Amino acid sequence: MSKLLGMLKRFFREEDGMGTIEIILIIVVLIALVLIFREQILGIVDDLFSKVTSSVDKF
Repeated sequence: MSKLLGMLKRFFREEDGMGTIEIILIIVVLIALVLIFREQILGIVDDLFSKVTSSVDKF
């Protein structure tokens, strides 16, 4: 049991993998936000493309 406890203590003291975990959590949060606000994002992108298209047609 003490060997397992020692391994757990060493695991939590080491910070090598923390950067990877943080990056994965940030990516998960960004994906969740995109899924939640998907309709609003698509509306904004459609508006931008229509404005660009109308501006190009004027020239």
